[in-house]
Amino acid sequence: MSSPTGPASGLPVRMPRPRQPGRHRRPEPLAAPEGAPALVLAVPGMPSAATRSLAEEVVSIARSELPGLDGRIGYLDGDDSEFPTLQSVLAHASEERIARFEQARAAGVDVVEPDGPVAVVVPLLAGPDGALLRRVRQAVMDSRVAAELTDVLGPHPLLAEGLHVRLSEAGLARADRARLFTVATAADGIILASVGGDEAVQAAGITGMLLAARLAVPVMAAALDVDGAIAATAEQLRSSGSQQLALAPYLIGPELDAGLLDAAAKEAGCSAAEALGPYPAIGKLALAKYTSALGIAPPQPQGAPVR
Repeated sequence: MSSPTGPASGLPVRMPRPRQPGRHRRPEPLAAPEGAPALVLAVPGMPSAATRSLAEEVVSIARSELPGLDGRIGYLDGDDSEFPTLQSVLAHASEERIARFEQARAAGVDVVEPDGPVAVVVPLLAGPDGALLRRVRQAVMDSRVAAELTDVLGPHPLLAEGLHVRLSEAGLARADRARLFTVATAADGIILASVGGDEAVQAAGITGMLLAARLAVPVMAAALDVDGAIAATAEQLRSSGSQQLALAPYLIGPELDAGLLDAAAKEAGCSAAEALGPYPAIGKLALAKYTSALGIAPPQPQGAPVR
């Protein structure tokens, strides 16, 4: 039996920690609002086990940043069995919302009929790809569901950070410029490879400037899906003094056709890093697009400082 001053047995009592006063107190954890729309990740490319694993990791990161988030995955080229299409995922989200409302009303709960978007669709793309974005937009229209469609994830400093990490993992860049060690295979010129034509190259160029600032080497963007563009960019970098080049895909992965990256690296005569994949920043940026669309934006995702 305990008393107001402590337990009768002399055992310690775990008391709630008082909230730290002042501007340095920790922010209250943010959670998804009750009945908030689903975040639906629109995944391009041919579905596969690897693609699903990547998409699930991205959604998992977003959920960890916003507890209670209803995160779902829809595939542009899904089969509605193992890989649900974007249209069917949106339709199912709408049906579930209607069913929850009707169940609550049948139980006598005073509820307001749901309004606003059923989902916020976030394309799993680092940069703009007109053809793929038109397909995403068409899939949303075909679903006949009220859904918000966000922009792609980049350009953003966190993507430059991710590119830096992938290059360092491949031994093509120093992980940290502040440390006094060298990487024998470190590149002195980077080709930032995108897909989606001129618009994608221009957007990649913005992130390329951020990457150049991190690595202190020239970075030039080029289109993987334009014949001769990678080789021409490699020649331009070599003519300006770069001798050891590296290819960095400004791509998440599912939108990349099999073999295209290897062929481009061979054409340019250089090594290539891996695509961004499920880098943690991808999930954070997807969530930032979602929360911004709903006006519930948490603190913006922060990356590691440039060293």
